[in-house]
Amino acid sequence: MIEMKVLNTPKRNTPVILNAFAAEKGTYGFIWKIYIEVEDPNGGMDKIAAIVKQTGYGYYPTDWIILKPQYRKHFIGYLQWNTFSSKGSYLAERTQITLKVSIFDQAGNESNEVVFPFSFESGVKNQYPHQLPAPFDKGDIPRLGYIMIDLYCERV
Repeated sequence: MIEMKVLNTPKRNTPVILNAFAAEKGTYGFIWKIYIEVEDPNGGMDKIAAIVKQTGYGYYPTDWIILKPQYRKHFIGYLQWNTFSSKGSYLAERTQITLKVSIFDQAGNESNEVVFPFSFESGVKNQYPHQLPAPFDKGDIPRLGYIMIDLYCERV
């Protein structure tokens, strides 16, 4: 389980990421689910920013997930990233990535950021936890959107 690592403190009356969880490792092609709980006292949340850094490659452009109106004030949900890349055919064993997630409101104010390290490793067992931690263990958690980033892979 990844503990939430807060990188910045949001300004008053901006969205706040309250809880976060994601697996720390998985095989290449793993469907990675990043669980987050966020609230905004003003009810103005607009979009989620996903920024990926791949060791040995660098940063990818920010991927934006637009929030549906019912998620403007508070939500518990997950982002889905299908990690298989169309840009190559082989990802080196133990490739490390870091995903930063933050939320922006309609005025452009940014929430705190949370960081999720991830390592691609073959032979990982129990990639999908049978029991999610609270508050993500309450049943049917909605998918908020997809992270649409293709990782740089080696050609075989």
